[in-house]
Amino acid sequence: MTTPPDRPVVEIFDVVVVGAGAGGLTAAATAARSGASVLVLEQAAVVGGTTAISGGMVWLPANRKTAAAGRPDTIAAAKAYLAATLPPLASGGERARLGVFLDRADAALAWLEANTELRFKPVMTYPDYEPNRPGATAGGRVLEPVAFDARALGRAFALVRDPLPEFMLFGGMMVARADIPHLRRATRSPRSAVHVARLLLRHGFERLRARRGTTLHLGNALVARLLKSVLDAGVTLRTGTAVDAIERDGEGRVRFVDTPTGRIEARRGVILATGGISHDRELRRRHVPPAAGDLTATVDHGGAACGARLAVAVAARFSEPGEAGAFWVPASTFTRADGGAGVFPHTVTDRAKPGLVAVGRDGRRFVNEAISYHAFVRAQLAAAERALPAFLVCDADFLWRYGLGRVRPFMRGVESHVASGYLKRADTIAGLARAIGVPEDAFAETIETFDRDAVRGEDPAFGRGGDVYQRALGDADHGPNPCVAPIVTPPFYAVEVRPADLGMAAGLLTDTEARVLGADGRPIPGLWACGNDMASIMEGAYPGPGITLGPALVFGWTAGRRAASAEGRA
Repeated sequence: MTTPPDRPVVEIFDVVVVGAGAGGLTAAATAARSGASVLVLEQAAVVGGTTAISGGMVWLPANRKTAAAGRPDTIAAAKAYLAATLPPLASGGERARLGVFLDRADAALAWLEANTELRFKPVMTYPDYEPNRPGATAGGRVLEPVAFDARALGRAFALVRDPLPEFMLFGGMMVARADIPHLRRATRSPRSAVHVARLLLRHGFERLRARRGTTLHLGNALVARLLKSVLDAGVTLRTGTAVDAIERDGEGRVRFVDTPTGRIEARRGVILATGGISHDRELRRRHVPPAAGDLTATVDHGGAACGARLAVAVAARFSEPGEAGAFWVPASTFTRADGGAGVFPHTVTDRAKPGLVAVGRDGRRFVNEAISYHAFVRAQLAAAERALPAFLVCDADFLWRYGLGRVRPFMRGVESHVASGYLKRADTIAGLARAIGVPEDAFAETIETFDRDAVRGEDPAFGRGGDVYQRALGDADHGPNPCVAPIVTPPFYAVEVRPADLGMAAGLLTDTEARVLGADGRPIPGLWACGNDMASIMEGAYPGPGITLGPALVFGWTAGRRAASAEGRA
């Protein structure tokens, strides 16, 4: 073993994890609970990365939670579903990592719940994204984190990255998915009114003690639970620390991590979990269509080197260039009050609700608006000449009931959003066509045709609301079709949307044990990757909610165990 004389080792740990999102924190907690001394290095001042602002869903087929809820799943069914939704295998291809993920998913879940603060519950009403495919389920394959009381973190609560402001109420109140229907019905249902009153009262008490609500949900709860887990396990967590390079020792093993304050030795290995290449424009552009642009809904790395850059410098292999390297979402952009750039991901809050259509620059529809966010953007890119950008269009009733993008429902005034240009508004359909710059005649015909059928809850052009996934995201209180209603009440509104990635499918090539592969196709000793630093097992497909976080947990758990084991020792 050799070390350059100008870079003396200043600290020694068994395992060094680079990145503190879901994958990195899972790996760190697992390695520490498996007996290793662990250091986590995070370039940001807070932890959680993109996970903290996400929905926090975790796709784990054939899990014990779903079985206990009375809807058992099988690995065979999951394999059939994935065979129908993933792209065809290239000649000589293999999906060993996918098989390992399915085989280990429930074991990882059981171990993490037994040894960390992670707690999950099944979402029985959230279907797979292509529910008519063989092996699909109508719910339960996806789990969500149980709500977490951040007071258990004490001062460490300040380390949890805030959710997006647009997804909080009153400047700091998070709500669970189950709370949303009660918020909509609060003025019409005594039961919902009481439910909402209790939420507000609880939040009021919480704000007396903290700068934001301490009842955490979604991705924020997942991150807070993982943070509690690593702290309880004795992990050393260092935020605000970028990694300049990783290096091998004289025997070819990755052993050193260089930071601005000195060199750290990782006796058993390094785990990369920096969040992927979304903010590395050069690498990202090799893996998306040229029309996609550079917009991303992920958390910025702050200029720090991503895991791919660190690993390629020690001869790691990366995904081959192609155009299926991203997980997509239609996103609208705006400027926040503090001058910062905002990106709103239009995942599930508006597109499937009744009374909205998406049109391209030609004023015509190009997609079933209620399909998954990934599929929506794939359709947008396929029709790029006329669908980039696209516009989500609705009327005043829709805006009041459901909101649109960053415009929340039940807002009395939307003038600031109109004044900023984020929200386009007009008293007539023709006026809205002029406001968004689409042909008036084509746009008017689109709305007229849609409305004529929508009165009966029908959409013969695209079949909106035609499967259980779409209906699950519609409005259950609206009939006969929870996804379809006419657009008739002025004023009319529109928001512009463009493709943004939610994370990249392209990444470092790994084996079934999350070991990073070198140029020769063999594992690089002492180097693992998980989360979006690892090339996705889904190969650019997006078959269900949580298909990034599910593998992040399973392979983070795998990497943590392997790095802490005898396998990780020099």
